[in-house]
Amino acid sequence: MPNVLFTNVRIIDGSGAQPYSGEVLVQGNRIARVAKGVRSIPTAGITVIDAAGATLMPGMTEAHTHFAWNDQPGLNAIQRMPPEEHILWCAHIAERYLGMGWTERYLGMGWTSCVGAAPAKPRLDVVIRNAIASGQIKGPRYLAASQEITVPGGLADETLPHLPFPEFSFGVVVSGVEEMRAAVRRFLKYGVDAIKLNLSGEYIAGIPAEFTPMTDAEVAVAVSEAKLRGKRVQAHARSCESIKQCLRHGIEVIYHASFTDEEALDMLEAAKDRIFVAPGLAWLVKTSYHAAEWGLPPEVTAKMGYHRELETAIESLKKMHKRGVKILPGGDYGFAWIPHGSNATDLEYFVKYLGFTPMEAIVAATKLGGEIMMQPRELGLVKEGYLADLLLVDGDPLANITLLQDKDRILAVMKDGTFYKQPDVRSARSVMPASVA
Repeated sequence: MPNVLFTNVRIIDGSGAQPYSGEVLVQGNRIARVAKGVRSIPTAGITVIDAAGATLMPGMTEAHTHFAWNDQPGLNAIQRMPPEEHILWCAHIAERYLGMGWTERYLGMGWTSCVGAAPAKPRLDVVIRNAIASGQIKGPRYLAASQEITVPGGLADETLPHLPFPEFSFGVVVSGVEEMRAAVRRFLKYGVDAIKLNLSGEYIAGIPAEFTPMTDAEVAVAVSEAKLRGKRVQAHARSCESIKQCLRHGIEVIYHASFTDEEALDMLEAAKDRIFVAPGLAWLVKTSYHAAEWGLPPEVTAKMGYHRELETAIESLKKMHKRGVKILPGGDYGFAWIPHGSNATDLEYFVKYLGFTPMEAIVAATKLGGEIMMQPRELGLVKEGYLADLLLVDGDPLANITLLQDKDRILAVMKDGTFYKQPDVRSARSVMPASVA
């Protein structure tokens, strides 16, 4: 890892502060110095990247990642993928998120950290996390989740009356406190970072989003077992009651959170310093209006309930945002109409639908990303002493947040002081506004 100096950059540091022109020195895997102005850092023995006014910002964190989802139109295609092919797929997708996959459409997308939100097979997440950490494969910093744990008739229970074999189920099906305890302990033995519970339904699986099938006793024992070993719990929670279950039992990561009432909003606000919400907004938008090619035209998804959920979720999330609840991008990418690599769509939708400013959307993907990755003093900011996870962007994402969806505008991706997409700054254009020049 050579020492690298980014000079002539416009710095968005991830904190929410206004951008400024300056220089950033990377030594080893950390940011050694951040300086305002031009040519204030000595360059002897350092590789200098003159960025011609391009934007330097922290690497982004995807808060709800399913590497195992295989860009197909249904759950069965994920579930039935043989394990040998499945681990190779996950390795490829890890590269795609970071920015070095072979799929040209998404090369260089700049997600330097990801929070696993459940694999399709028991140890996929753990194996991929370990392979990334050891350098066997390239990929983002990764937190590994358990499979989805559900109850009979709940989301991810794919067993059939004539084939009641748990091996064919998308998730792990438990019934009662002791079966839940056994399942959680098994995943903790495998080495997961988090336990994933399915506390509500999902229309595409034929289960209403408002359905809340798991008992408080089952939730409580899952959380107790995870906390005993210093791990956290995350939950698929679309229904209002499932959100309240999360908050009553100390679940830190709440996925979706579509349906709320005043009590739920009050509970979310009271817990805002310890919880994260990753709604998967692009999933709702794309499934509602952009999945016709795969047999889900808008008239069908409206009848399923997605249009109503989208409208309700937008209002719920706006209220959460006003109350200071931490809302992060990410969720359920990996279906045919919401493929891996298009994840920055969430940032556009945060601005378009939820009233975020572009700066707030970037903070959600960077500073809050460091927090959900449990490294708040090392990740998510362009700051001295922090890990050198950085993106160099051709253009101003504060003026146009959709730039982060364009692989050609991502000039460089650095993780841990190493380039995973090499800069070609000759193609960079000066975009520095006069106000910060």
